Amino acid sequence: MSALPEEVPPADASPDAAAPARKRPRPGERRVQILQTLAGMLQEPGAERITTAALAARLQVSEAALYRHFASKAQMFEGLIEFIESSVFTLVNQIVEREGAGAQQAQRIAVVLLQFGERNPGMVRVMVGDALVFEHERLSTRMNQFFDRLESQLRQSLRAAAEAAGSATPSADAQALASALTALIIGRLQRFARSGFKRLPTEHLDPALQRLTG
Repeated sequence: MSALPEEVPPADASPDAAAPARKRPRPGERRVQILQTLAGMLQEPGAERITTAALAARLQVSEAALYRHFASKAQMFEGLIEFIESSVFTLVNQIVEREGAGAQQAQRIAVVLLQFGERNPGMVRVMVGDALVFEHERLSTRMNQFFDRLESQLRQSLRAAAEAAGSATPSADAQALASALTALIIGRLQRFARSGFKRLPTEHLDPALQRLTG
């Protein structure tokens, strides 16, 4: 799973006449650079609250330059959430298309989501809400909707497994397991963030998934 596109260097506002002019970023590249830098800063200790001043300083631009690309800091976080949504559900859709419905499909969905978090630590602070505490509440709402959507997909996968096992109440069984599996995913992401990214979310994952969904 790849992270945001490779960082592009900032344009030189006043190049020396004797030196070759540095290439200006193409449209959209500066937005990507801002989001990359924000995600990188979220990986650092004590980074739950990042100001636009600190972000601008890291990029060596003015705050006004940031606002030429994003109307607000909330919009920057929305950009990160969009990346999370797009990346994760692209993978989930691939699993749904390729794997037969059932416990294996649900397990695979859990694995790829936790692997995504492991490879994108800064995004994890957004996913578990630590980076959104002081931001607009719509951002937390959107992340909650992300996990609701994930749980819904897990429920669909696990219902097929319950039906195949001959359950008399497949919908109720699938709901209970999907809720427990979602809680496991969120808990492991929270532990990863709060351990300073030392406790990997995929640590001893297979036995836990087998016990939960097997």
